[in-house]
Amino acid sequence: MAKKSVYDIVTERILEKLEAGTVPWRKPWSAGGCPKNLVSGKEYRGVNVWLLGSQDFSSPYWVTFKQAKQLGGTVRKGERSTPCIFWKFLNRDTENPATGEITTKQIPLVRYYSVFNVEQCDGISHKRLEAETEEPAPFSPIETAEAIVAGYADAPSITEDGRASAYYRPATDSIHMPKRETFDSEEQFYATLFHEMGHSTGHEARLARPGVTSPTRYGSHEYSQEELVAEMGAAFLLAEAGIDSEALVDNSAAYVASWLKALKNDPKLVVLAGAQAQRAVDHITGREFEATLEARAA
Repeated sequence: MAKKSVYDIVTERILEKLEAGTVPWRKPWSAGGCPKNLVSGKEYRGVNVWLLGSQDFSSPYWVTFKQAKQLGGTVRKGERSTPCIFWKFLNRDTENPATGEITTKQIPLVRYYSVFNVEQCDGISHKRLEAETEEPAPFSPIETAEAIVAGYADAPSITEDGRASAYYRPATDSIHMPKRETFDSEEQFYATLFHEMGHSTGHEARLARPGVTSPTRYGSHEYSQEELVAEMGAAFLLAEAGIDSEALVDNSAAYVASWLKALKNDPKLVVLAGAQAQRAVDHITGREFEATLEARAA
């Protein structure tokens, strides 16, 4: 079997998150700030921000296996490392056959090393970890939004488990959220929760949408439609709660471009997803569903 390249390793890790429904560059909550090395205190850059920031840890601090030992700690057995890439430049001399002149060029080579989050370690002691005890700003629940959550009659379990990702897991019929105090705002918390609640309505015991009941590949038509259902459903629920969703819309060029491509490839996508999103909202709020021709087509 051919050895994997650094590009393969990095891409696989990002695809793991994407296929699990987590987009690494869309994160409306804070996991302690930008990922950084515990020993040097320097922030990671480039794709490393996505690789490390999208992992399910609340601490921003990372160490190598050797650094963990130097700090008096150990990496727990069975913990999986995360690749961290860097560029190495090699000098290569080239001779001009006509003049004999030697020129030196720098050839960039991409390499990686493995790091672990401090939450994967035991016994590490460092002043930066001691300074992490600062309490987050208090969270002020929005009553109208809380009422929607409470009114979801056959809701899945909802857990704020402190992990650094939000997702719905059909196999266990459970929604997993970062702690609400870590979100950029109360509105962002409910927008994220409503999105995952939208996905949960697709469970086989509820509305049985193919995008939830069957495995879907990231970027596939089924994946795009299911994501659009959850996005639109969240927008509908935010409106019901009286929360202005305009400021919460992700305007990143890559995100907008991905949806433009999906919608151009299938003009029916937004209409059918809209009908499914309305069914999802009706299910969550307990309203009687009106079987219109548009909804039956979905």
